[in-house]
Amino acid sequence: MKITITLTAREIAEIIEGEVLGDPDKTITGINEIHKVEPGDLTFVDVEKYYKKVLKSAANTILINKRMEWPVDKTLIYVEDPFSAYNKLVRHFAPFEPLNQNISTTAVVHPSAVIEPNVILGHHVTVGAYSRIRANTVIHENTKIGANVTIHSGTVIGTDAFYYKTRPETLEKMLSCGRVIIEDNAEIGACCTIDRGVSGDTIIGEGTKLDNQVHVGHGVVIGKQCIVAAQVGIAGKTIIGDGVKLWGQVGVSARLHIEDGVEVFAQSGVSSNLKANKQYFGAPAIEAKEWFSDYRALKRLPREVSELKGKIS
Repeated sequence: MKITITLTAREIAEIIEGEVLGDPDKTITGINEIHKVEPGDLTFVDVEKYYKKVLKSAANTILINKRMEWPVDKTLIYVEDPFSAYNKLVRHFAPFEPLNQNISTTAVVHPSAVIEPNVILGHHVTVGAYSRIRANTVIHENTKIGANVTIHSGTVIGTDAFYYKTRPETLEKMLSCGRVIIEDNAEIGACCTIDRGVSGDTIIGEGTKLDNQVHVGHGVVIGKQCIVAAQVGIAGKTIIGDGVKLWGQVGVSARLHIEDGVEVFAQSGVSSNLKANKQYFGAPAIEAKEWFSDYRALKRLPREVSELKGKIS
């Protein structure tokens, strides 16, 4: 999330009651989780095994739960609970704004776009030329919809990320301040759900087609000209290349990379990265030719065991 005003580490520390370690005048231009950080961003870390990764990241200001030495190009802000402090900053800079009408006055809809009855368009939604939003669709705040996009009935876009920190007596939600971006010529089927990023963007690439009842998790990036069939679920922060085909009921784990031109056959479970221009099947998904070779061998096994017993007897 980009911040529209110039802030310093000192000002951030005052908001969250933290202690600045380093340059208090370090300027901050955005707030991001570690997977999305860019130069000028503030991020947080609360697990020691990730300290090194965060200190080497593009972030210039880091909320951290340990007083320690810091690189010359970083400023640390010490707080006991960086996760909650991060949420406090999100509430401060991106407060929840309830919607009190079907189409927000801040929504921008191209005159050629078609918006059917009972569509909800949240604050700062944009809808491009010749796009069609079918009846009973909900599009939450800050979603960007390109030109010639079709979104079918019952779909909900821009829901919060499914992201929680386990506490002794509860699960604390990580607040979402990211967006969903649907690029030109995409089509989203009926009853799909697309979560916005925690701090960055969930992106559906140009010309990509989603079937009915597809779920896309927070921060997922789907490339151009992809096909995603019904009941596919894609967990958060997975990156999918161009021209990928995911057939019905494929499940994809979080933080994976599926390269260009991959095809995953129906009901597969993807739990590791997939190389470009290959076909995959199974759970866990492996190259399809390998899976079918193993399956043929397995079918031969009872006969071969029977023959072996006959020879032994």
